[in-house]
Amino acid sequence: MWVFSGTGFVSAVRKTDRPDVITVRSRDRKSLEPLASRANVEIKVSPYGDYPYRAFVEPAVFTEWVGEQTNGIDYDNFKNQVSLTRGHQYTRALHDVWAAMLETEDATREQLIAKQNN
Repeated sequence: MWVFSGTGFVSAVRKTDRPDVITVRSRDRKSLEPLASRANVEIKVSPYGDYPYRAFVEPAVFTEWVGEQTNGIDYDNFKNQVSLTRGHQYTRALHDVWAAMLETEDATREQLIAKQNN
């Protein structure tokens, strides 16, 4: 699962060698710090992994943290909000993700627009 929040971007998986925890990885330490602090766990450095930072979190704590991120939504534009919390470089990366995901949009939107124009 990928999670983009006001604190950053993390990737959460359940590894077969540690099935009792959620392995939460990040590309930058700052993205993982709020969750690690909430879970009271250490951030491990894994320089040869796909993600250089990791935290091993109890599933219930991860679920609570995701819920807290959801309950904290008090903005009407995510990228604008994140530019305040993470800065412009991070926001530029989010725009790239947005553009990449635009390629997955199905034809429904075009059909709706066509119907409205008729």
